[in-house]
Amino acid sequence: MTVRLLAFSASTRVASFNSKLIAVGAQAARDAGAEVTLIDLLDYELPLYNGDLEARDGLPEAAARLQQQFAAHHGLLLSTPEYNGMFPPLLKNTLDWVSRADASGQSGLRFLEGKVAGLLSASPGALGGLRSLIASRQYLTNLGFLVIPQQQAVGGAGQAFGEGGALVEARTQAGVEKVAHALVRIARQTQE
Repeated sequence: MTVRLLAFSASTRVASFNSKLIAVGAQAARDAGAEVTLIDLLDYELPLYNGDLEARDGLPEAAARLQQQFAAHHGLLLSTPEYNGMFPPLLKNTLDWVSRADASGQSGLRFLEGKVAGLLSASPGALGGLRSLIASRQYLTNLGFLVIPQQQAVGGAGQAFGEGGALVEARTQAGVEKVAHALVRIARQTQE
């Protein structure tokens, strides 16, 4: 069975370290046998979640497209920056919209619950976004994801990537591969 993974960075910054890292992770998941859809959240522009806006206008078209992306995949590979010890508002806003009821009135949580998730983070700081991984793990678990225990934080991200976006240190590359391989293996097991 082919495992299908959705992958994205929770950063839309130009030359984002997490966008570089998710590309490395997506390739590692492909090498482990997964079919990976790597998306850019810039292609899914969403307003800040507001219940009054939702009541007036319904679910934004970008959120509906994201719901369909999640529906078509077995799991999520996520790379997130750390903002003041937490994951960025972009991640929360994106998944808050995805979890909302769709046009049929059914909860969007059904697109997330039971999906397997793997976490990566890159940051210029020494901890590599480790605190954002802790918060992301809790948030994704609250949404119904099965978050695998393996994770990789890449500290000193300004020096971590070489030409073409490859990771410089073999140990860091091995850590990303460990996350990707575990994610593919566990996603496959949950679908059997």
